[in-house]
Amino acid sequence: MLPAGTKEKEKSSKPGTLADVGQLSQNADIKTRNTHEWRPIGREEAHDAGEGFAASQGKVSPPKQPHELVHDDTIRDQAPTAPQGDSKDSKDLEPADPVSSAPLYCVFSDGQRRYIVFMVACGGFFSPLSANIYFPALTALSEDLKVSNELINLSLTTYMIFQGVAPTVFGDLADMTGRRPVYILGFIIYIGANVGLALQNNYAALLVLRALQSTGSSGTVALGNGVVADIASSGERGRFMGIAQFGPMAAPAIAPILGGILTQFLGWRWLFWFLTILAVVYLIPMAMTFPETGRNIVGNGSIPPQGWNMSLLNYLKTRRLQKNKTLSRPQARQNEMVAQVALTRKRKLRWPNPLRTIHIILQKDVGMLLLYNSLVYTAFYDVTASLPSLFAEIYGFNELQIGLSFIPFGVGTSIASILFGYLLDKNYRRVAKKAGFQVDIKRGDDLRNFPIEKARIQVFIIPLYIGIAAILCWGWVLKRNAPLAAPLVLSFIIGFCLTGAFNVMSTMLVDLYPTSPATATAANNLVRCLMGAAGTAVIIQMIDGMGRGWCFTFIAAICFFTSPLLWAEMKWGPRWREERRLRIEQHDRENATKQEAENLSGVKEEG
Repeated sequence: MLPAGTKEKEKSSKPGTLADVGQLSQNADIKTRNTHEWRPIGREEAHDAGEGFAASQGKVSPPKQPHELVHDDTIRDQAPTAPQGDSKDSKDLEPADPVSSAPLYCVFSDGQRRYIVFMVACGGFFSPLSANIYFPALTALSEDLKVSNELINLSLTTYMIFQGVAPTVFGDLADMTGRRPVYILGFIIYIGANVGLALQNNYAALLVLRALQSTGSSGTVALGNGVVADIASSGERGRFMGIAQFGPMAAPAIAPILGGILTQFLGWRWLFWFLTILAVVYLIPMAMTFPETGRNIVGNGSIPPQGWNMSLLNYLKTRRLQKNKTLSRPQARQNEMVAQVALTRKRKLRWPNPLRTIHIILQKDVGMLLLYNSLVYTAFYDVTASLPSLFAEIYGFNELQIGLSFIPFGVGTSIASILFGYLLDKNYRRVAKKAGFQVDIKRGDDLRNFPIEKARIQVFIIPLYIGIAAILCWGWVLKRNAPLAAPLVLSFIIGFCLTGAFNVMSTMLVDLYPTSPATATAANNLVRCLMGAAGTAVIIQMIDGMGRGWCFTFIAAICFFTSPLLWAEMKWGPRWREERRLRIEQHDRENATKQEAENLSGVKEEG
């Protein structure tokens, strides 16, 4: 027997019309908040909404049992006939059994996710590669362009400034339009800039094109962290983040060696031809196979992408399904259409706003984390920036030998990227077990009552202090003109410990801003790159004025005496994070009420 009101609905509307889809998408347009990692609607939600659509056409699904209505947030929140009331009480309810009925956090297979993260690591390789491959060519460029070394060094400063500023645009754009279009746009700019750099013959063109080169490549790090947040829940994010950071961390060690070889045997122009060829080789398979992961575009990966978010494989699959009428499933296509409409309604395209990163920086817990992360990052780059001139002065090294001296740094940073990722996940599970918190890496965890700050900071706090001590020793070892083995060992320790520290802090930043990970990472890049540019610009003058030993003692002291910021983060960070979550929820409720009023007004006008 049909529920009351079904016959009236049948009389008032024809099944399958766009009005039905619009109404259904409105019912399905509920942002799931049963975890702190908020998720757009997925295939499961769309299927439940589709059952409501079937019921409106006279096809009634079996009624849910009372226990299902209590524990199944998706069913309760999205049933088309349920009243929209205050969900505060329902959020506080916890399931009585460990089996969650929430949709999967990500439907990509493990093999697909490994491929995605591999491509992310390769994409993130280009920005630091372009920055560091340039060092051995500075003298040759100065002679060919007939400018001073000071003016050539300005091209380094220009690159670092745009390395910090450009991701604020690309990160916000990626959080709006998806990851794929922004990746492709960035690499098109990057390839064009490299071709121009290989052909240019004057200093002004060098400055402009280096800025453009940095703009195209620097967004990849922010995009990479956003992709990892899309496909990995907080319980397994450390492992994937470590792999994604392997490319950016390995590049500074490999790039000077490549730069020295290419400059010495082929000339400085081949630096940029090499980067052009490498970027094209990466972009072709990326454009063909890399899937869209943005959760506001494809949800948990179950909703097919549209338009420019489709890869070539997505496009061919869609065409094949459209041609094969016998295998098509009208109900499944209807559900996918509903989910796509719901996500499209949530998505509002606008001009990218770099000031969104400033808003993130001004948050108490995030700002504190960004400040200390940038100090550690600057200390790391003060060591690497001073190494060429110090090793040339003390040991008489040429460009190729200086490039080879970066190998211990590269080995340390590469090991840290992978190892600290696994340590992050292990400590997350340890803290969760101690707190009686159940980890669900498949569907994501509710971080509202979980000490994520403690779970992350505990991993790197001891290595951080070891790295600070190594910086202190670095200055005094070089002051005493110690044998080469001593600074090389210290460079490995610094690379391992400090890279592990700021990689973990970068992961923690994504945990604090799961809904806008690319924008949050862009804020991180902005602060640390600008501070790093200032630090590397004055490090040589500091060494000349203070001496090698006292200069690096001063840098180590800054990192040590500001480290209580991390302890404050562990103590007060959870409270600040919860206050921010409540503010965001209040803002979303107000927007939802406003949207509902606009929809009702539109319905009345049509009537």
